[in-house]
Amino acid sequence: MFYSTMILGTFISISSYTWMGMWLGLEMNLLSIIPLMSTSKNSMAAEAAIKYFITQAMASTILLFSLILMSMNFFFLMNDLVLATMYYSALFIKMGAAPFHFWFPEIMEGLSWTNAFIMLTWQKIAPLILITYPNFNSFKYMILVIIFCTMISGIMGINQTNMRKILAYSSINHLSWMLSSMLFFETIWILYFLIYMTITFNIIIILKFLNIFHLNQLFSTLNKFPLIKFFFMLNFMSLGGLPPFLGFLPKWLTIQMLINADLFILALIVIVMTLITLFFYIRIVTLSISMSTSNKNLINKPNYLKKFNLIYMINFIILMMLLFATIIFNIN
Repeated sequence: MFYSTMILGTFISISSYTWMGMWLGLEMNLLSIIPLMSTSKNSMAAEAAIKYFITQAMASTILLFSLILMSMNFFFLMNDLVLATMYYSALFIKMGAAPFHFWFPEIMEGLSWTNAFIMLTWQKIAPLILITYPNFNSFKYMILVIIFCTMISGIMGINQTNMRKILAYSSINHLSWMLSSMLFFETIWILYFLIYMTITFNIIIILKFLNIFHLNQLFSTLNKFPLIKFFFMLNFMSLGGLPPFLGFLPKWLTIQMLINADLFILALIVIVMTLITLFFYIRIVTLSISMSTSNKNLINKPNYLKKFNLIYMINFIILMMLLFATIIFNIN
């Protein structure tokens, strides 16, 4: 029931013709995900739900106040930049973009993998779409948030050992790329988001089935399943945007768009800071390769192989998508 109302709230928000309908859709989405976060018996899940509710309620208050000012035509009393800052800041808080990310990694640490996937993907759809609605002159503010996202995600994520926090800072880094693609060409971010969501699903389904939450668990468990380890490393490098994997394609398109718009400095900053993020992706992959174990009892058990047939199938489809996307891009 709560899943359906959560999805419905997002669709109401992005399809509404009025500001109030948009806000009500966001609140329906919020009130639906709180029970989903609280269903776990883990005390950290309840704490995460409370933190998430308080943060989102604060963002909703700021958003509602800015929408009231816009609907009452208070533009002549207030600077356009002030309203734009209030509106965009509220949405950035909701999606966990830097420098409003203070709540995001902490909440991710207390979630199950299913709820973590929802938080990393679905909960960002409505705020990202709503950013494109008003015609504010907020170009400089958007660039500032993009720089914060790419810098903070690289610096803060490099020392993390919790897989959920690593994916949280990775999500902040990908937000910088999506916001960059929104500056001029709004449809590129949709392709970026779909590819990001697919790769994230691939990684999380492996972590969920193997019950992995920390790096030490990752290294010890993946060595028992060489094929799954191979798929995990491919997806992790793809998430980092390492060529020639699928995750590099939307980054390539975004870089081309920034260069064509003469935003060379922004493109350089985003690329350099993303290299820091890519560093801890590659470090995890190389450590996974270098660490081996002699315990191979689980590999030969057919029950374990049957359990991961879905993982094999999904990862094979994603690898085929890379070839298809490369062919289409070269044709165009």
